Amino acid sequence: MVATLSFVSVTPHVKSQRQCIIFRRNYGHKQCRIRCNGGNPRSDLPTRQESAPENALLKVAWYGSELLGIAASFLRPPSNVEEAAKNDLKLGIDGSGAIDRTAVVQTIKNDFERSYFVTGQLTLDAYEEDCEFADPAGSFKGLRRFKRNCTNFGSLIEKSSMKLMKWEDFENKGVGHWRFSCVMSFPWRPILSATGYTEYYFDAQSGKVCRHVEHWNVPKMALLKQLLRPTRGFWLKRKNS
Repeated sequence: MVATLSFVSVTPHVKSQRQCIIFRRNYGHKQCRIRCNGGNPRSDLPTRQESAPENALLKVAWYGSELLGIAASFLRPPSNVEEAAKNDLKLGIDGSGAIDRTAVVQTIKNDFERSYFVTGQLTLDAYEEDCEFADPAGSFKGLRRFKRNCTNFGSLIEKSSMKLMKWEDFENKGVGHWRFSCVMSFPWRPILSATGYTEYYFDAQSGKVCRHVEHWNVPKMALLKQLLRPTRGFWLKRKNS
C-alpha cells in the first residue's frame, strides 16, 4: 500500500466499487488515493496441493477399472454377429469426400439410445481411428480401445440408465448433455449417478469425430465415494442372510 499525502486537512471518502479510499483536501480539486488490493495470489496453492492426491487416486481407480473390465471380458460370451453389423455401419459421404455433419450427429443420438457408454455399441464409422477420448480421469487415443473399455465397463454393471437430455450444435463441435445412473455388479452393489455433457469435435476434412471429451457435473472424489459406498440396505441384507 503506497500513498502520498499533503500536510493539509483531509477528509476520507470510501468508494466501494473501486476498492480504494480517497483523501480529498478540504479545498481545491486534487486527490490522493490509497488503493487496497484484497487479492492473495498464493491463496489457491492449498487447493492445487489438495487436488493432486485426488487426481492420482482417481487415475488409479480409472486404470484399475479398465484392467478389471479386461479381466471380466474373458468371462463374457462373444458378441453376436448382428451387433457387430450395426457397429460397422458405413456413413455416406458428400462430394468433397467428407461425411455429412447431420448424419454423424444423428448417429451419435442413435448411439445414446443404445447406451453406448456402457455397451460399446457405437457407430465406428462416425469416429476417426485415432480419435482422442478424454474424461475427468485421463485421456488416450484410439477408437478400438474406447469401444473395448465401454464394452468391458458394461460387463461390470447390473443395470443402467442413460439419457440424452439436450443437444447443441456449434461451428466445430456438438455438445450432448446427458444423465446417467447405474448399479455396479460388485458385491456391495454401489450406485453411480451423475449428469454431464460430452463435446464431440469434428474433423474439418473427414467430418468424423476426432475428439470426444466428457465432463461430469460432480466432483471427482464424489464419483469415487459413490463407487465405494454400499447400496442402501446392503448391510441389513447381509446380516439377515
